[in-house]
Amino acid sequence: MTGTRRARVRALAKINLDLRVLGKRPDGFHELRTIFQTISLADTIDIAFTRGRKTAIEVEDGLGIPDNLAARAAQMAMEAMRVTGRVEMRLRKRIPMGAGLGGGSSDAAAVLLALPVLAGREVDLAKLCEIAEQLGSDVPFFLLGGTAVGIGRGSELFPLPDAPARPGLLVVPGVHVSTAEAYRRLSAGLTSESQQNKIFSFQRHTWDWGGREPARNDFEAVVFGQHRSLVALKKRLIGAGASPAMMTGSGSAVFGLFGSHEEVSGALDALGNEEAYRISLVSRQRYRSMWWRALQEHMSRRIWPPQSRYLR
Repeated sequence: MTGTRRARVRALAKINLDLRVLGKRPDGFHELRTIFQTISLADTIDIAFTRGRKTAIEVEDGLGIPDNLAARAAQMAMEAMRVTGRVEMRLRKRIPMGAGLGGGSSDAAAVLLALPVLAGREVDLAKLCEIAEQLGSDVPFFLLGGTAVGIGRGSELFPLPDAPARPGLLVVPGVHVSTAEAYRRLSAGLTSESQQNKIFSFQRHTWDWGGREPARNDFEAVVFGQHRSLVALKKRLIGAGASPAMMTGSGSAVFGLFGSHEEVSGALDALGNEEAYRISLVSRQRYRSMWWRALQEHMSRRIWPPQSRYLR
């Protein structure tokens, strides 16, 4: 098709370097305090836009993902831009699904960042964040990248100084964790006193970012009780030298960060047949540079969010 603009972009996974659950909100969601971090593990999306009189969105993911979040993001972006045409996406999944890594959310955010550039429309960051929050609580973070505090549902974001680009291992065991069940079990033990303690502890952790205040994930208390194999997995990572080692999100993926690539190699050997991925922490600057490189053919200049050179 003539007039088609194309790009190949990477949608990075995230881990939670800290995660506290305070209680249930009036809107049915839970009040969170968390630290998000982008990592190098990524899906790849080939996206093409062709202007036309009608809007058609096609997604090839090879998995038959129901209600694909990337397709919903494309539809909402087209409506926000008030433009019509054909959007074609080929999604190659590498981020394991349902493991607390935000793969679907990152795919959606990638579409929100790339499509306006290809379509020659400007959508400011505030509007992108508004659309992203409607798609899911984790989606706005992937419009930012790097290291950031998330509060409320996790969609109210405050950048932190980027963590050092430490190497790590991400282990995805063959364990299914129900997020709804994990929240239900966790909610049963929440009290006003525990909420206040968590707020103060989380504040100390963020004020002393990179210091001695220990990180934690509240979901470990309930998920580890049901899946003892995850306890053993965390201990193996710590025994191999990981600091910290913890579950991400509501699980079931567990990560460990190390001081060197040699330590990562040793830990990988010790894990045997576990499904494990080498990762590194991706800073906000590196995240943005990755996007600018991917879209440079269609960009006017290096600003954030990326801006199209086809703007009228």
